[in-house]
This record gives sequence, C-alpha cells and structure tokens, in this order.
Amino acid sequence: VRFVESGGGEMQPGESLTLSCAAASGFTFSSHNMTWYRQAPGKEREWVATLISAGGGTNYADSVKGRVTISRDDAKNTVYLYMNNLKPEDTAVYYCNVPGWLIWGRGTQVTVSS
Repeated sequence: VRFVESGGGEMQPGESLTLSCAAASGFTFSSHNMTWYRQAPGKEREWVATLISAGGGTNYADSVKGRVTISRDDAKNTVYLYMNNLKPEDTAVYYCNVPGWLIWGRGTQVTVSS
C-alpha cells in the first residue's frame, strides 16, 4: 500500500498546520501503528509521531512533543498530524507509513520561514 500525504505548505513561525495521510481502499489504519516521519534537507528521515493501533496511545519525538498531535478518523480512513507553533526547524518533507514497511509515498512539503 502506498500512502498519499497532503496538507503541506509554506508557513510562518508560530502558525498551525494539519497534514493528512490517506491510503487505497482496503487498508485499515486502525489495524496498524501509523507513524509520521519527516526528512529535512540534507538530513536523514526521522521519526516524528506514532499512533498505536491497540489502545490508541501516542508517542512523539522530543523535538515536537507538546506541539504535535497524531490522530485518526476511522470513518474517513485518514491519519492526521496537527502541528502548532511551527518552527523553522520543522521544515521538511513529511511522510506517513507503517513502521518497517518499505514503500513510501511522495510526502508533503512543509516549509516554515519568516
């Protein structure tokens, strides 16, 4: 399954943004630990947040903790990443995926600049 990320854009520091992750029909987000990653220019892809399928618990990277919320809408079969108080260091291409899966979507670019 290839995921389709959307919602990125050019933002100013302090603004908020919600990213979306959709998948082809037949894939059920609630059955998998969905994860957001990001890759900044010249850097390796890094983990941002995970929504655990069993119980709905969440984990966040220290760099975004308190500013980011990962959530899921089962009716829309979509996973979201809400980001507030954006910082220039949040500039990256954001991807969603299941940990360990090798197929990646195209991601969505988030640029934070004044």
